Amino acid sequence: MRTLILTAGLFLALSARAQTQDPGHGHETHGGHEAPGEPSAPGGHEAHEAQEAHGAHGAGHRGHGGGESLEVRSLRDIPLMRRGSGTSWQPDLIPPSMLHWDVAGWGFMFQGLLFGGYDVQSGPRGDSAFTALGWLMLMVNRELPSGQLVGSIMVSPEPFTAGADGGYPLLLQTGETYQGEPLRDRQHPHELFMELAVSYSHYFSDTWGLLLYAAPAGEPALGPVGFPHRASAWYDPLAPLGHHWQDATHISFGVLTAGLLTPTAKLEFSWFNGREPDEDRYGLDLRAPDSFSVRLSANPTARVSAQVSYGFLRSPELLEPDVSLHRLTASATYHAPFGSRGFWATTAIYGRNVEGEEAPTDSFLLESSLDLDGHHVVFGRTEYVRKAGHDLVLPEALEHSVFDVGNLVLGYVYNFGPFGPVRPGVGVRGALNVVPEGLEPFYGSRTPVGGMVYVRLTPAGSPPMGNP
Repeated sequence: MRTLILTAGLFLALSARAQTQDPGHGHETHGGHEAPGEPSAPGGHEAHEAQEAHGAHGAGHRGHGGGESLEVRSLRDIPLMRRGSGTSWQPDLIPPSMLHWDVAGWGFMFQGLLFGGYDVQSGPRGDSAFTALGWLMLMVNRELPSGQLVGSIMVSPEPFTAGADGGYPLLLQTGETYQGEPLRDRQHPHELFMELAVSYSHYFSDTWGLLLYAAPAGEPALGPVGFPHRASAWYDPLAPLGHHWQDATHISFGVLTAGLLTPTAKLEFSWFNGREPDEDRYGLDLRAPDSFSVRLSANPTARVSAQVSYGFLRSPELLEPDVSLHRLTASATYHAPFGSRGFWATTAIYGRNVEGEEAPTDSFLLESSLDLDGHHVVFGRTEYVRKAGHDLVLPEALEHSVFDVGNLVLGYVYNFGPFGPVRPGVGVRGALNVVPEGLEPFYGSRTPVGGMVYVRLTPAGSPPMGNP
């Protein structure tokens, strides 16, 4: 109860800040309603880049002048692309990454990210495989007199391209099952249907409103933007080791969410199916909602987004139906233009799981991608995770022991083109994993390594097309 009171108090404080700041600029009419207009952009190259990147993602909303001066003062000014995955928020400042067109008052947006390459993981628990990963999403939105309606469908090829032996090789990765046994040192493929959802935002005024989200396949209000959709992870094809401590609920079959909105803060509550997807990746594993979560998100500037969330997942594991889980997460993301054509995105995440009677386990992640000039990209990720012996599928004597594991990932991508609506690229990723002495016999080294060479394909990004 004390946590909920503190959360509500912080939400109200952020709301008050959004409503009391001096507008400092004029107004314009949008969709038949008067809303705050664009602030005057500061001079200089960085402001132009920020405006260009942000405006390309308005998706039914106006773009804004860039940099730290941008302040969204009306709910109608929130860019649709602030939504990262499900209803999670990311910074408003985002590089072009979608195709957008308007038809008869409806806005259509197409996004996607595909990887294909050869994955090699060393040591006795390692493996190698050709694999193809990614997702494709179509989103449609409509501005209404009282708010905004959004529908989305997202699919993944991974059940067909990354499902052999339960998923692609990834040292120290854990979570979900294959052939009735826990997966270890492999990342499970995503479901064919990653999202089937509709949401409605109702505006009681320019400064506060109500969000409703319903999804047979979707994401509850728990955790940061899912790793496949974070700009800081756009160039890394492989999942974080702390995925099941941070954002594993980004595909849940049966989600209902309600939230209170202001231009800079959001408080959400979700009721959802807490069971992880089964091994059949082609259907919808619908069950009655049995779990809940609460999340407070804030976007104090165009460059920054942060969240803190708590969730209770009843019976998430198929193999342990009597064990429930408490999850706590906190994260912050920073986006900024870099140079004349580049972009920098960084995310920090903390996640904690309290599973049944087991000792709590924690995870920490810091990841970043730096597009130097529109073609050359460097990226990296470092993690520290405390994983139990049963997660790593160790012998019975070690099942309840907890091990500190981590990794350091570095990579490079060269982007070609763009060629029409698409931008291909080629990349390489290397990982240095670190395990304690107690795991050395299983991994053959205290520092097992992994790597991947791959091609990458994404929409080139474009400003809105068609009628404004």
